[in-house]
Amino acid sequence: MDIKRRIDTLTEMLNQYNYEYYVLDDSSISDQEFDQLMKELKNLENEYPEYKTKDSPTQRVGGIAQDKFEKVVHDSQMLSLGNISSEEDILEFDEKIKKITQNYSYTAELKIDGLSVSLKYENGYLLQAATRGDGVIGEDITENVKTIKSVPLSISYKNFLEVRGEIYISKISFEKMNQEKTLLGEAPFKNPRNVAAGSVRQLDPKVVGKRNLDVFIYYLMDRDFVDNHYESLMQLKQWGFKINPETKKCQNIQEVIDYISHIQAIRNDLPYEIDGVVIKVNEFDLYERIGYTTKFPKWAVAYKFPPEEVVTKMDDIRFQIGRTGVVKPVAELSPVMISGSLVSRATLHNEDFCKQKDIRIGDMVVVRKAGEIIPEVLKVLKELRMGKEVAFQMITHCPKCNSILERKQGEADYYCLNPNCEAKHLEGLIHFASREAYNIDGLGERILTELFNDGFIKNISDIFSISNRYAELIEKERFGEKSVSNLLLAIENSKNNSLDKLIFGLGIRHVGSKVAKVLAKFYQTMDQFMSANQEELKSIPEIGEVIAKSVTDYFNDSSNVELIRTLMTYNLNMKYSQVQINQETPFSNKTIVLTGSLNHYTRNEAKEIIEKLGGNISSSVSKNTDFVVAGAEAGSKLDKAQKLGVTVIDEEKFILLISEES
Repeated sequence: MDIKRRIDTLTEMLNQYNYEYYVLDDSSISDQEFDQLMKELKNLENEYPEYKTKDSPTQRVGGIAQDKFEKVVHDSQMLSLGNISSEEDILEFDEKIKKITQNYSYTAELKIDGLSVSLKYENGYLLQAATRGDGVIGEDITENVKTIKSVPLSISYKNFLEVRGEIYISKISFEKMNQEKTLLGEAPFKNPRNVAAGSVRQLDPKVVGKRNLDVFIYYLMDRDFVDNHYESLMQLKQWGFKINPETKKCQNIQEVIDYISHIQAIRNDLPYEIDGVVIKVNEFDLYERIGYTTKFPKWAVAYKFPPEEVVTKMDDIRFQIGRTGVVKPVAELSPVMISGSLVSRATLHNEDFCKQKDIRIGDMVVVRKAGEIIPEVLKVLKELRMGKEVAFQMITHCPKCNSILERKQGEADYYCLNPNCEAKHLEGLIHFASREAYNIDGLGERILTELFNDGFIKNISDIFSISNRYAELIEKERFGEKSVSNLLLAIENSKNNSLDKLIFGLGIRHVGSKVAKVLAKFYQTMDQFMSANQEELKSIPEIGEVIAKSVTDYFNDSSNVELIRTLMTYNLNMKYSQVQINQETPFSNKTIVLTGSLNHYTRNEAKEIIEKLGGNISSSVSKNTDFVVAGAEAGSKLDKAQKLGVTVIDEEKFILLISEES
């Protein structure tokens, strides 16, 4: 027997059967026949590993567990979509397109509730799979994605190809997993999206392989050989990619509206969760004319279904203390499923909200997810009252430290002003370590609360000195050597975060993630930020008087300055860098000035590329400038660079450096 030919034949057969079963949902052989062929292939590959191919179906069982996920810089930003939620919004979107062109159509497709993924192919084989991340940088999840049987390991198209899609888990697989967890006495997963997102970030691909993940491909990056989006999806389908069968080409906006009505009617009968419909202009040649914002393409939009509303009982009202000391009433509800999640708590906003709605403990209430994320009490069903309900009463003292609460003039909220309130400190720590802030993997609310209560972490600086207590940590219940080592590694890796992550994590009042990035980008270093005065802060376009005062008040507190100085001793990065990358580039940590006009890039595009590759843009040339990129009609900046002996490169050299890094 020709061993290589038999291995190639088995590989081709099994890949075809996988395609039939997982993409077409129409298998031509029995499970037993498939298992026999797979067993034969495994045995032959074990005996003759030199003949094992890149697209062998045996690779789908999962490779060796990884220590961490490597970062991936996307070749092209993975943009988000703007959201709309009414027929009026849909018509308004269409009117904007009409102002640009009269000759267009639409593609309407389901908005799958999962996790975005980028798939790259080279020479016909799967080269890399990456998460969306922040749109610029994702994580390499190639080994995990190989276990998803609807992802082709090889395709007939041999040139470089990138496609994007959504990883999800079916309702049946989700229910089966929760049944198994219940039998084991474990807490069930909250919703399918969390399972999909959590699964692809498992370090062991074998675990991922057991989760029965699936994928729908929704976008082809290369538009050279097709004229429109719908044709590109049909081409991808021919190459073996799984395309959502509900996708439809619509000739006008009324057909889109009719499509949405149809999908809303069948939504609960679909075998997977969706949270809306994506509407895209079909013709590729219109995309540049229609344009983009910094976050969204203007030629596409996501119609989000109205939030699901359910009725449940309000069992109690508790009060929650935030990191700034704000005290919020929270409804304790009889658990109820909303939009795929089990909800047992909901915000009541503030005292005024509760009194205006006459909210009482024991009421039957209508609850919904605001923006499909935060549960809120929408209204009280007063007609169902039994007479035993207890009226809302705002507390007067902090439930944690018993300090008198104060309602600030002009505000609806009450605050605990005790600077030593432990509840405030804990919430501040949870915020600091959260994904949106310093993003310390493994240091979630449960772990932090336990470490806080046991005295291991009382302030932010304790996070970075906790390695000194390794011997004590590994003795704690549910803490072992491996889990503690992983946590310490995550803490160490977080020190490379950009300055804006640190600023946001500090919890300065009124400074959200967007404002933190504006401030970090303006000041570049923590030392410069700490020395900012109110007038200078207010001169920044996005910063107003309230934020400026809040920042200066924060640094006028000597304990906050002392915290920053302590963090510096632990070698946290105190500089702004728009993107963190794994390898050195010619732009890494270099100060670069752009001057003149470039033929291939706008000034902003060139700036974005340099920042992606680790460089810092400066508006003026000095002896600290590393090099100048000079385009046509470069003026005084070029002259100054030449006088100072600063390296000058032209656009051709600039493109060459970029190409090498790409």
